[in-house]
Amino acid sequence: MKFLFCMLWCVVFWWNSPASCIKKHNIGLGVPNIIETSNTTIEDKWFVQILDHFNPTDNRTWEQRYQVNQEYYKEGGPVFLMIGGEGPISKRWMVDGSWIEYAQEFNALSFQLEHRYYGSSIPTENITTDNLVYLSSEQALADLARFIINIQSEYEIPSTTKWVAFGGSYAGSLAAWLRLKYPHLVHIAVSSSGPLLAKIDFQEYFKVVENSLSTYKHECVTKIKRANEIINVLLKTHFGTNLVAKKFKLCQPLNKSNKKDVANLFESLADNFADIVQYNKDNRHYYNYERSLVTIETLCDIMLDKSIPDSLDRYAAVNSKMLSIYGLNCLDHVYDNMIEFYQETSWDSDAAESGSRQWIYQTCTEFGFYQTSSQDNHVFGHNFPVEFFIDMCTDIFGKSFNLDLLTRAVDRTNMIYGELNIKEDRTIYVQGSIDPWHALGITKTRTNNTVSIYIDGTAHCANMYPSTPTDPPQLTEARTTIKEYLNEWLIESDW
Repeated sequence: MKFLFCMLWCVVFWWNSPASCIKKHNIGLGVPNIIETSNTTIEDKWFVQILDHFNPTDNRTWEQRYQVNQEYYKEGGPVFLMIGGEGPISKRWMVDGSWIEYAQEFNALSFQLEHRYYGSSIPTENITTDNLVYLSSEQALADLARFIINIQSEYEIPSTTKWVAFGGSYAGSLAAWLRLKYPHLVHIAVSSSGPLLAKIDFQEYFKVVENSLSTYKHECVTKIKRANEIINVLLKTHFGTNLVAKKFKLCQPLNKSNKKDVANLFESLADNFADIVQYNKDNRHYYNYERSLVTIETLCDIMLDKSIPDSLDRYAAVNSKMLSIYGLNCLDHVYDNMIEFYQETSWDSDAAESGSRQWIYQTCTEFGFYQTSSQDNHVFGHNFPVEFFIDMCTDIFGKSFNLDLLTRAVDRTNMIYGELNIKEDRTIYVQGSIDPWHALGITKTRTNNTVSIYIDGTAHCANMYPSTPTDPPQLTEARTTIKEYLNEWLIESDW
């Protein structure tokens, strides 16, 4: 699965996982390669936050992590707020990235606030299902609002100072929703690669993956589809099943009668491509340098390599390459192993440290976002339907986390935030054509005093990373356009 956004955290923790499942949650923002040097030392700071903003009789509190950079601030400048998403915040973002370039330009004071339940921002004793009830986008937005009010006092920031919210991926959605829900606190929002439409069956995801692969060579897509067709045929016999297990280096024998194991296998193999497409050439920092060298071209060149006998072997070669990059000897396709991993409730577990259990909970109770094989003529076959993901919610969190709950949750999210009909102003929406998540975001300007920037040929959150001399001109232009709107809107006043 690739549950939403540009998730650095999936890459960081993948090889520490007992299974390859963590990498499947492609959602979230990575960290920038450090381009600029800064004399500022970034330290973790802590803010006393309320556990439940919507129950005034509950006075429990916890400590939320934040970071600050005052290097570029000059009196009269704005305050920039980077919103943390579904993983730990990074000090790298406090000294580099396009928003820091804007901070230098506009003499801004810069803060970054970590999302509750992710990283070191731990509100509860553990992450049992009962304790996760305080994890939601609404609570996170209230966290941000209370942070703004209290930090304004603590740092003696003038009441007339304008705040600008930045966020990428899920945090990009939060940036737009913060401007919508708390317009008296946030003057401008810059929402990068943020999905605003909650949807259970996100079948459009793999259509964009297919189109993005075709931008290099359409024959690549043809070979991938052929490989999946061959696997489906092989799984009809015992001999063929064993051959699939051998070629794709499965950690355990494949039981072709176990539909969930089969679905997990097909989805994992599809994710080899989806992961690369979503973050293609986005200029993020990878702790494993070899991963930074893998692009759409890399995988498609393998699929078109005539020295490898057929499409199946080329598809297996892609899988072997991805396993090798992350130091894995085999692919764990067993569904029950994956569920067991996500059922861990200790903060010391890999599932908690990576944010994976927490993010799945949010998809099961707010967003859906399940990248399924429901699309007609699916390039990766039809073996991981929406039911596979709904069953995951039930198996991880309990019987009440079913289709009925998920349907009500998604409807509620769209009602609260307005999905693609959101009504706000002074908000910049940025999407990339390569990024599958643009299918749930705003790609055309719809309301007055908002702007949509759709960047051809760029991936998830690409505009947020530091600018480099090799950036395509359309990406450079997008960053310039954002700066121009910041300049224009920072002059505007609501009074």
